[in-house]
Amino acid sequence: MRTPSVLALVVALFLTGCSSGGGRDDDGPVTLRFQSLAWQDESVEANKELVKEWNATHPDIKVEYVQGSWDSVHDQLLTSFEGGEAPDIIHDASDDLADFAYGGYLTNLTDLLPERLKSDIPQRSWETTTFGEGVYGVPFLQEPRVLVANATWLKESGVRIPTPEKPWSWAEFRQITDELGGKGRYGVAWPLKEPVSATLNLSLSAGGQLFHRGVDGRVTIRFDAGDEVVPRTVHDQVNTDRSASPTTLGSGGSDTLPGFFGGKYAMVPLGFSYRQQIAQQAPEGFDWQVLPAPAGADGLAQGVSPQTLSVAADSPHKEEAVAFLDFLLEPRNMVRLALGDWMLPTGTQALKDPALHTTEDDWATGTALAAHLRPAPAQFVRGYPEWKDKVATPAFQEYYSGAIGVDELRRRLEKDGNLVLARYQR
Repeated sequence: MRTPSVLALVVALFLTGCSSGGGRDDDGPVTLRFQSLAWQDESVEANKELVKEWNATHPDIKVEYVQGSWDSVHDQLLTSFEGGEAPDIIHDASDDLADFAYGGYLTNLTDLLPERLKSDIPQRSWETTTFGEGVYGVPFLQEPRVLVANATWLKESGVRIPTPEKPWSWAEFRQITDELGGKGRYGVAWPLKEPVSATLNLSLSAGGQLFHRGVDGRVTIRFDAGDEVVPRTVHDQVNTDRSASPTTLGSGGSDTLPGFFGGKYAMVPLGFSYRQQIAQQAPEGFDWQVLPAPAGADGLAQGVSPQTLSVAADSPHKEEAVAFLDFLLEPRNMVRLALGDWMLPTGTQALKDPALHTTEDDWATGTALAAHLRPAPAQFVRGYPEWKDKVATPAFQEYYSGAIGVDELRRRLEKDGNLVLARYQR
């Protein structure tokens, strides 16, 4: 039989254990862990400054900044979710959320988001984080793919310079790169180490969809005429016209910059944020400019997977986490985050900021493309990561190098790809 002193001790320990969970000390503030994937110096600084400003004005809700990495975020998050150690606030990209959302790891934010935030971000952006009937992330930064060009080379060539109002067509783009190439120089360098997202997102301009949802809700792959336009253009530039460098197909975007600065390539298709590296690394006197990506049957439409902020389903302080998100994504703060990452904000108020409409570093060219950005085609496809790694990436790489033809590319994407997706839709 327990003595009163022992019983009192047990009760005290039990109560202490209960009160110490959930990120709050007995008499202390709520503590939220915010895992950020910011990596550029300006972006990291902007995020840390905003956390510091929040903490200075919200003594009852403390936010701890946790540094994550894009290179390992999917596996790291999966491990933390399964181990019950996920951060409260999660920075990721919309094309990485599907399995986490359907797996029950993320909070449905539909009834938690403030009206200001819901109305400020366009519906087309919210579609990137909507899975089933729920919204599982706030899309806040995005970037179009653009052509970064050697301005001197283009001016001397006399080719028509495209604008967002009058872009090149895909056929015109191929013709111009053919005109610019020759004598050991190339009209374009495609950095396609990871070819899938670039191909699918640019294919929206030509009406490409690839993924089709039936009346039963099941997704299947169909490689139609619109899906062929962009892959055929790249393939023919490399293998027929010889206007595109074959050696950059296995390279990342940064790998092409030395050759670009050295006058080896007239243009490089890159994400809009690469302007920061170019502005910092370009040799003195090197003149570069940003051009819109080519347009197809659907104009300048382009798929994007915005950066997102989500709340872990296991977080005991969801309302406090959403309050911090609301602060972080106020228009003035969203502009700071966009400038730090050299990307575009999703918010309509932030997009109006004069700092995003300057000719310096061609901010205005990118901002003019914002209205044409759409959810990436693979956005809602369960099993997409496996399909991309095991089927699509090797198939596109072999096609672009000339090792296989378009018929074999179609067969692999459709037949092999549908076998992969079927396992996720039983």
